[in-house]
Amino acid sequence: MTDNNPTIPSIADIHDDVLAARLQSAIDNKTKPLGALGRLESLALRLGLILGSETPALEAPQMLVCAGDHGLVARGVSAFPSDVTWQMVENFLAGGAAVSVLARQHGLALTVVDCGVRRDFQARPGLVSRRIAAGTADASAGPAMSAAQCAEAVANGRDVVHLLPGNALLLGEMGIGNSSAAAMLLARLAGLDIDACTGSGTGLDAAGLARKRTVLREVLALHASAVSPLDALAAFGGFEIATLVGAVLQAAQERRVIVVDGFIASAAVLVAQALQPHVVQRCVAAHSSAEPGHALLLKHLGLEPLLSLDLRLGEGSGGALAWPLLESACRILREMASFEAAGVSRKDA
Repeated sequence: MTDNNPTIPSIADIHDDVLAARLQSAIDNKTKPLGALGRLESLALRLGLILGSETPALEAPQMLVCAGDHGLVARGVSAFPSDVTWQMVENFLAGGAAVSVLARQHGLALTVVDCGVRRDFQARPGLVSRRIAAGTADASAGPAMSAAQCAEAVANGRDVVHLLPGNALLLGEMGIGNSSAAAMLLARLAGLDIDACTGSGTGLDAAGLARKRTVLREVLALHASAVSPLDALAAFGGFEIATLVGAVLQAAQERRVIVVDGFIASAAVLVAQALQPHVVQRCVAAHSSAEPGHALLLKHLGLEPLLSLDLRLGEGSGGALAWPLLESACRILREMASFEAAGVSRKDA
């Protein structure tokens, strides 16, 4: 599978020195000491650059939770059985999951995508079916996805986002076993040792973590030739990660703000960034999770997380928790008075 794929859009460089200077001047001239709002100021600058505006406003934010199962779970890489994937999808749709609660709290529209769960779901509002198969294949026996399946999943993600309103996309996921896929993608695409990239996921004990690392090392060796972004994605999975890759590419092309959640969502950004480097310009890292590979992944992407709460839930929960900071940063730019407008004296020279 080659990465010269017509389903991969070209992502333009949005760096703009003139706009950056104007945004920084506006921030510096607000009624406060220079830099007094700390990282909220750099966030405001980033959001202004992403949206191409000195008065950025976040409109109709969309929480996109992509779900899929992983054949590798049969090798004992997760503390939970695959059935939890479909059960949690039902929980999302019933409004009982953490991301459901947080999305309601913050006014985020929640869309759940069945990318390849081992369960048929009844059609209902909030559920989008882009199911490719009943879970990926076992990556320890062959590629998790065929090249065609991988391309279809990426195209699905682009299509789903294209149909969503708004200018901000929050990434979420569900898939028992997907921390294994994320760890292998990080190890392969960032050139890191798999042990450093691999954590306990849903709660493996020490013996379980050792087994997981052994299995992942075997899978990496089996797919040693899968070195390009799409080849690695097809080899390791999963359907939900590939769909998120497409979602990230589409959101970046449309110049939406992309709010990146935890380890798995960040792995999707890693693949998208490897395909189109300017993708990361549109991204805001919500938090640094307790999964050890996540800090390494964010460092590789050059993203500094807004929060550090030892989260390891996924679902988009960290993105939802960080969302008010993005809204505050935009409001500071739009609504906070300048020294001149407020008639406030500046610091003596």
